Amino acid sequence: MKVDQPIPVTILTGFLGAGKSTLLNELLASEAFADSAVVINEFGDVSIDHDLVRVNNRELMVTTTGCLCCTASSDIRSSLFELYDALENNAVRPFNRLIVETTGLADPAPIINQITPDGVPAAEYRDHVVARCFQLSGVVCAIDVTTIEETIERYFECLKQVAFADLIVLTKTDLAVGAAACRSLSELWRKIRQVNAAATIVDRHGTGFDLASVFAPRRYVPAEQGCDVEAWLALEQALAQEGQAQHNVAGASRHATAGIRSLALLESRPVSEQNLATFLDLLTTVTGPQMLRLKGVIGLDDDPERPLVVHAVQHAIYQYRLPAWPSDDRRTRIVAITHNLDDSIVKKLFTTITGISARAKAEMVLTVMGLSVLGFALVAGLLLTFHERATAHFESSPAIQDATNPKR
Repeated sequence: MKVDQPIPVTILTGFLGAGKSTLLNELLASEAFADSAVVINEFGDVSIDHDLVRVNNRELMVTTTGCLCCTASSDIRSSLFELYDALENNAVRPFNRLIVETTGLADPAPIINQITPDGVPAAEYRDHVVARCFQLSGVVCAIDVTTIEETIERYFECLKQVAFADLIVLTKTDLAVGAAACRSLSELWRKIRQVNAAATIVDRHGTGFDLASVFAPRRYVPAEQGCDVEAWLALEQALAQEGQAQHNVAGASRHATAGIRSLALLESRPVSEQNLATFLDLLTTVTGPQMLRLKGVIGLDDDPERPLVVHAVQHAIYQYRLPAWPSDDRRTRIVAITHNLDDSIVKKLFTTITGISARAKAEMVLTVMGLSVLGFALVAGLLLTFHERATAHFESSPAIQDATNPKR
């Protein structure tokens, strides 16, 4: 199939846990968006989201690991050219729109620079094809109203995601109740306007919310987003031209220099629900705010055919069952995204999931928490308390429901 008109591209961004995948799943469930292709970018070396986003025709999904704003292997032009090539060779059915879901840590500037006419100049045949066949037609930013104020202060990427958006979706507003919460939302609205005065702002749970209109193709002009956006794009362009851009041969990540890391945890055997509960409780207790995000697809021994999906955003943990494994990969896969945290801490905690003895668990906690002065007995008691409390609060496996899906 020949591409006669540029295919509109909508970028879906938003910080870790903002609800991007939930929005995308709801959108793709609509017949009106059956003609869509999807690029999903994940931070780390193990893919999970490609199993959690339900695309009717899986061949219209491209999954990239790493980060689109950091590594050459995840270059957005490469992903778009891959889809173009498949379309030209009739390897996939025709599609009329493309949605790119970025990792929650993505800086939008280098991504936008690669798919706008005034961005990074085309250097090879692939780049010219992408410029001719794809057109940026919107940047949607999901904002978790329960965490945005702290997040936007701590992470510059979050501020830039808000600034570059031409449409902002407020998520988790259903958790805000009462007069005080309404005043807080009003104040939050004002603060968002200080960062981005031009974007349309909609409430995911508000009256008249129309998800299809959020992703409708439109005219996106970076210059209309404000002088900060223009300056950030110009800076990225200058760095690219000087050979100092994100695409260095060593594959270094701009996030790594800020202490943000991704760790993959794998287990082939089904795991105990009690051990999983212990692991999650210890993890949130020990790591605190250093654990930015955790997501996993987990095979439990009580029902190995129906994997459990777990999402954690700081101290909030969401879970639900899938009706079946979404792919041939039936391993337990957990990805943890941390900030200034030693990987060995998470790895040692993960050993609680693999069925080690109670004494080994207690010794592990002693090592991780650095409480040797308190003695083995006290640590064992703490572990027992964590285990009983986690087991009591860890829900039985419910059937999957869109309404209870976690926010990405």
